[in-house]
Amino acid sequence: MTRAEASPDRPTIEVADIFSRHGEVYLREHAGHVGRTERCVMGAIMACRAAALGGHIEAREDCGATRIAYNSCRDRHCPKCQGAARAKWLADRQAELLPVPYFHVVFTPPPPIAAIAFQNKAVVYGILFKGAIEAMTTLAADPRRLGAEIGGLAIPHTWGQALTHHPHVHCVVPGGGLSPDGSRWIEGNLNFFLAIKPLSQLFRRLFLGQLQAAFDEHQLGFFGDLAHLSDPQAFAAYLDAARSVGWIVYGKKPFGGPARVLAYPGRYTHRVAIANSRIQACESDYVEFIWKDYRDGGAVKTMRLTPDEFIRRFPPHTLPDRFHRIRQFGFLANGHRGEKLALCRPLLANTAEDGARKGRTAGFRS
Repeated sequence: MTRAEASPDRPTIEVADIFSRHGEVYLREHAGHVGRTERCVMGAIMACRAAALGGHIEAREDCGATRIAYNSCRDRHCPKCQGAARAKWLADRQAELLPVPYFHVVFTPPPPIAAIAFQNKAVVYGILFKGAIEAMTTLAADPRRLGAEIGGLAIPHTWGQALTHHPHVHCVVPGGGLSPDGSRWIEGNLNFFLAIKPLSQLFRRLFLGQLQAAFDEHQLGFFGDLAHLSDPQAFAAYLDAARSVGWIVYGKKPFGGPARVLAYPGRYTHRVAIANSRIQACESDYVEFIWKDYRDGGAVKTMRLTPDEFIRRFPPHTLPDRFHRIRQFGFLANGHRGEKLALCRPLLANTAEDGARKGRTAGFRS
């Protein structure tokens, strides 16, 4: 009996069941290719809400019925342990919302760079964060663009719907920012955040410059098919080729209001590579799960993988130890967020009053 079958409110099959049935064989056959962090994550997911972590007895006051409730692992990669963390995060962010449009911007490096990231997670994911944030803040500060200090939050994802390695970063950004002297709120365009082409070009330049700096400082390692990149000339040629392929920056129209602003990043901040609800079956020779094929208009399809292949695709999406998954920047950065928000609100109120006098409607647009 699976742990899900013991509790009817859970999905029938869980990632933990797949690891429990097939993980020991996988780890034995791939002993030299699974790192300490990945092993710890797999162990935590298997132990979560099972006897291995201990538990306590819960009793109903009305009838005296009791049940054993096992403890959670609280690992940030566990499909069962993100609900409470997500709820707290959303509650904290609710107080920080500003009455302006919010935009969603996604930064995606091309596959050749993703291959380097796969072997150098901590360094390259950090560069992905830094490059995306610096590209937005630099372009927004340009007086020819917005001419303002912006703020926002950035959230990394490393997977596609089929559990393949697909690193990218999602950013949620208020439409506007503080003037350089902090004396007024500068409104952004109501239909787009920043021009995508120059934003993409700046992101590519900053990212590749930082990646070259990491190479020069011997922070990168290369193995297998990428081992030749240890040679400086080969690495330089590789980066030159990467400059000519697609660097995707995608900007969406504004969210419809405060509820949507929080609902959207809430789906991303505490998501793991695959939710238990997507898993349909786990047999001796295959694991079956549903996925959306965005190349086919988002059609929902079913994929079957061998248990070995399913497990192989999951551990690479574990983040390095002490790697910060959610980062807030600009006037929403942790060091001065409260102070800056206290400055923004009266400035926004003044902007709204000025707009009302001129016959415009300030606030959220649908």
